[in-house]
Order: sequence, then structure tokens, then C-alpha cells
Amino acid sequence: MSKVTPFLMFNGRLEEAVALYKSIFADAKIEYVNPQSASFELGGQQFFAFDGGDHFSFSDGISLFVACEDQAEVDYYWEKLTTNGGEEGYCGWLKDPFGLSWQIIPKVLHECLGGEDRDGAARAMSAMMEMSKIDAGAIKKAYDGV
Repeated sequence: MSKVTPFLMFNGRLEEAVALYKSIFADAKIEYVNPQSASFELGGQQFFAFDGGDHFSFSDGISLFVACEDQAEVDYYWEKLTTNGGEEGYCGWLKDPFGLSWQIIPKVLHECLGGEDRDGAARAMSAMMEMSKIDAGAIKKAYDGV
């Protein structure tokens, strides 16, 4: 186990949240889940969670980042995490049905923003700022000046 592990406080829906995450992430591993607490792994990252009742809520100041290989993966996670009460945000951000913020980001975004063509990077950033779900093709076209 990692020395530092994210600890999530859910508001009355812990078991439902863990079940959703397990259904979305093919590599999910559930150590245990009960009405009060859970230990699980998503994408190789360990999480602990409690059901804190009405005393806690999530903040946009913390998000879970999903590094996606391609647009199909972006579309998959976006759809799964916004269904049944999730909310689309801007620039690749969303909130799942439990209020937890996620960033669903294709690798091409990092490649373009960190690319040697600084004008292309600025165009890619400008394109991203107009998006809700990231469109990998549009980001690449903006970087390339197409």
C-alpha cells in the first residue's frame, strides 16, 4: 500500500458509488465495502472511503484525473460518469452522480500543450477552453493550425 492514499467521504451513498466505479473501471479491485466504509483500487490507485452522512460534500478543489489513450476512452468515461445524475463541466471536467470531480483527459492534450510549437500549444489551449468534453481530434487540429 502507498504511504499516501486518497480518502473519500461520501454523503450517504458509499456503497452505490463503489458499485458504479467497479462497473466502469475494468481493473477495479474491491478489498471490502460495507455501509460505513470501503477500500478499493481504481487504475492501480488505492482509495479508502467512508460514508459520512450529511456532514460532508466534495469540492472542485480536488479531482480524480483519468489519463485516456484516445477519444473512444474519453467518450466511455465521460458517458459512464455523467449518467444518472452526473454533471458535465468545462475543459474535460465533470462531476459524477455523487459530486466527486473528475478530469477525463486524452494524452493528445498533454502532447499538444507541452509541444515545441508554442503557438500551436496556445491554439490547443484556446480550443480546450471552449470545450466541455475534450475532443482529441479538434485539439490536434488546433495545434496543427488546421
